[in-house]
Amino acid sequence: MTFLITFHTHFDANVFMRKAKTIGTAKLKPVPRVLSSSCGTCVDFKTDEDFDPSTLQDMEYEDFYQVLEEGYKLLYHKD
Repeated sequence: MTFLITFHTHFDANVFMRKAKTIGTAKLKPVPRVLSSSCGTCVDFKTDEDFDPSTLQDMEYEDFYQVLEEGYKLLYHKD
């Protein structure tokens, strides 16, 4: 599965990326134009098919998307 996570700050993106790398592969990249973000940085996160994204709900992020062939599906949003 592939996920894209947006953040309010670059610091939160870096902290999240370190955690995500312990579960799968993760890299920082610019937020796609079709999505909005406060800091302009997102994490592209890939992991096994049986991964449950709710295990990362305690982390600081803005939006948590699943990447689909037809676009992005919003899974979680934090204010």
